Amino acid sequence: MITIFLASILLGTASGLIAGLFGVGGGLIIVPILAVLFAAEGFPSEQVMIMSVATSLATIIFTSASSVLAHHRMNSVLWPKVLNLGPGIMVGAAAGTVVADHIAGSGLRLLFIIYLLAVAVQMAMQLKPKPGQLQPSNTLNLGAAGVMGLVSSLLGIGGGTLIVPFLVHFQTPMRNAVAIASACGLPIAVAGTLGYALLGKDVLLPDWSLGYIYLPSFLGIVLTSTYTAMIGAKLAHKLPAEKLKRYFSLLLFVMAAKLIWF
Repeated sequence: MITIFLASILLGTASGLIAGLFGVGGGLIIVPILAVLFAAEGFPSEQVMIMSVATSLATIIFTSASSVLAHHRMNSVLWPKVLNLGPGIMVGAAAGTVVADHIAGSGLRLLFIIYLLAVAVQMAMQLKPKPGQLQPSNTLNLGAAGVMGLVSSLLGIGGGTLIVPFLVHFQTPMRNAVAIASACGLPIAVAGTLGYALLGKDVLLPDWSLGYIYLPSFLGIVLTSTYTAMIGAKLAHKLPAEKLKRYFSLLLFVMAAKLIWF
């Protein structure tokens, strides 16, 4: 427990810096590294991925709240849009926990590997969402929100890599899209965390678990990630972040390979 807690402090430091520097969710690296740590500690193999996903999602409550506050102070959050997407996102996130609970650990790992590879390719090729011409209907908003919430809670991410392209496609300025995605990450994290905590309460899990959430890792990550995310955001204005994204994409390919073979 102590070893994982200390490792999680380092993981929180790294994930916060990366999230602030590149504008990606910390879950991108939290989930695969926790999976490796949990497997090394001898956690049940079928529960390694779902515990990694659940723990990552729980940490996003705090990082998302901090990010939303910062964006709100800059008047970047379009709250009517958040309220429009919020209900569908919460329902989708809650549903995602149920789906994850019924997927084999290997299936959940495969889904995350595909996600890692997709983000790595996007970063390596510097692909950016392009504005479309149409405005989404309420039905499309609700359906898309549900899908984005479901996928996010399945993967243990805040949903920014899904929500931002959707919003930009429907002519939301990038600055506002990022802020809205940060705000939407909070209901995803809250609904997903509650779902994973409840679904895992009757499962035989390692000590110090709250449902599928492993508390020592949760605490270690939260202790550092919120602070280092602010440092990363400041560094983004001083370092060549776009060039660094290509190097970071190599790390994502390595982590995907590690998940395939661990």
